[in-house]
Parts: sequence; structure tokens; C-alpha cells
Amino acid sequence: MLKRQHMPIVVTVALFILIFIAGSFRYTGFFSAQVLLNLLIDNAFLLIVAIGMTFVIVSGGIDLSVGSVIALTTMISATLLQDGWPAGVVIPLVLFIGAVFGAGMGAIIHYFKIQPFIVTLAGMFLARGLCYVISTNTITITDPFYTSVAQTKVSLPGGTFISISVLIALLVFAAAFYLAHYTRFGRNTYALGGSEQSAVLMGLPVARTKVGVYMFSGFCSALGGVVFTFYMLSGYGLHAIGMELDAIAAVVIGGTLLTGGFGYVAGTLFGVLIQGVIQTIISFEGTLSSWWTRIVIGLLLFLFIVLQKLFSSRQLLQKRRA
Repeated sequence: MLKRQHMPIVVTVALFILIFIAGSFRYTGFFSAQVLLNLLIDNAFLLIVAIGMTFVIVSGGIDLSVGSVIALTTMISATLLQDGWPAGVVIPLVLFIGAVFGAGMGAIIHYFKIQPFIVTLAGMFLARGLCYVISTNTITITDPFYTSVAQTKVSLPGGTFISISVLIALLVFAAAFYLAHYTRFGRNTYALGGSEQSAVLMGLPVARTKVGVYMFSGFCSALGGVVFTFYMLSGYGLHAIGMELDAIAAVVIGGTLLTGGFGYVAGTLFGVLIQGVIQTIISFEGTLSSWWTRIVIGLLLFLFIVLQKLFSSRQLLQKRRA
């Protein structure tokens, strides 16, 4: 029998399969392994960012700074590469900056008892503003390592291929899945999202967990920025505008409760794939504006938020009866 707590992710997976099958019937050439792999190729950076966002939302928080951190990562990377810094130094440096940025926001949230929305909103403005302090123009990346990674295709059976960015995203997914479900940090994150007061009474390391969650999100944002840099081969202050909303949408559509304490990393993967398949269908249609992607995602968000409310209400009713 299917457990009740698994219903959100089952609905997400079923929705993805349904949309993909519908697209396959309507468009010639849609039903192919390469179209499926292209969903990952085009959204590898979003998957990485959404994974970090999953931990934040599961812990009962929110992170609005992820899109700005991506843009800041591209700007710092492009500037340093243009100045002759090697990629082997630039990439670890921007990942460190992202992790420290996230940890700083987590520390402010916990020790000053400020709402995550306000702190990460300030972080969003700060990171985006720093982009324009560096430069107001686009900085093109011509570094051989970056261009090589951007152009490399990893061949798969059947004549299909993926990019190196997909391999990075899948590696992050596997690590995050293990971290969430098989480590003490993951269990503490779920407990923190379920009830911070209860977590304190149980003696869990609330401060360390909360700071760690935002540090992980900052790291994922910076890594997503590195992958985005491979994708765009440029740094620009307007990169990834609205990416934080795409990440939140992917997490919610993936079945993670906005109230915290419940969610699956695997659900986030399918939340990202659903956004990707909607974009692909609109691309195949050819006559629709790209804004229809936003419209459909908005409708899906409304649907899943209502489902979450019904799911939470039924759980609360069952607890009262017990």
C-alpha cells in the first residue's frame, strides 16, 4: 500500500509523465531520449540551486538571494578570468564566497531572530548590487577551460549525449539525497522544520543546523552560478533574474511543504523536469510566447499549494483524533 506521506511526490512524478506523454502525442520527434536528456542539459544549474533551496524550505526558511548569488558568481568568475586567474583557483574561490555568504545570512537569521524573508531579501539586493560595482557591462569569458567544458558532450548509448554540467548536477543530487535522508544533518534539518522549539527541547544543534542549511544553499547557488557560467560563457549583473522564484516553484511542485518539515530531494528533481518539459512543449509549439511557461507554472503552483493545504489539514485532523 502506498503511504500517505509519499502522495505528493507520486503526484509530481505522475504529472511529469502525463505532460511528457501528452507532448509526445502532439509533436513529432518529442518522444525521444535526447529530448528527455535536454531537459537536464538546459536546467542543470536550476536543479543545483533548487536542491539547496529544498534544504532551506524543509528547515522552515526561505532563500531569496540565490539568483543574485548566481549573477555575482558569474561576474566574479568573468572578472578574475579576464585578469588572468586560472580556472582552478577561480572556481573554488567563488564556491567559498557563496558558502560564506549563505552562512552569514543563516547566522543573522538565527542569532538576531530575524525572518529569513527579510534577511535573504537584503542578501539578494546586496549580491545584485555588488555585480554592478564590479561592472555594468557584460564580460565575455574566453578561458580555454570554460569554453572546453561548455562545448564538451558526453556520449551515451543510442547516439544521445549530455553535458558536463549534467554530470555535476546529478552528482550534487546524489550527494544531497544521501545528506538529506541518511545523515544526522539531514534528520536535524527535518526536525528543525517540523518544530524549532521541539528541536531545541530535544537538544539538537539548532544554530549549527540553521547556519549549515543556508551555507549549503549558498554553496549550491555558487555552484549553480559556475554551471550557469559554463552555459552562458559570460558574466552579467542581469543574469538569473527571477531564478529564486523558479527554484522555489520547483521545490513546491516537487512536493516539499512551504511550512517546513517535509519534502524530498527526488521531488525537486521532478519539479525541475516539469518546468523543463513545459518550456520544451512551448518551444515545439512555436506560436506561443515564452511567458506561457510562467503562466502554466503559476497555475501548477496554485494547484500544489492547495494540495499541500489539504494534505496538512488531513494530517492535523488525524493527530487530533489520535
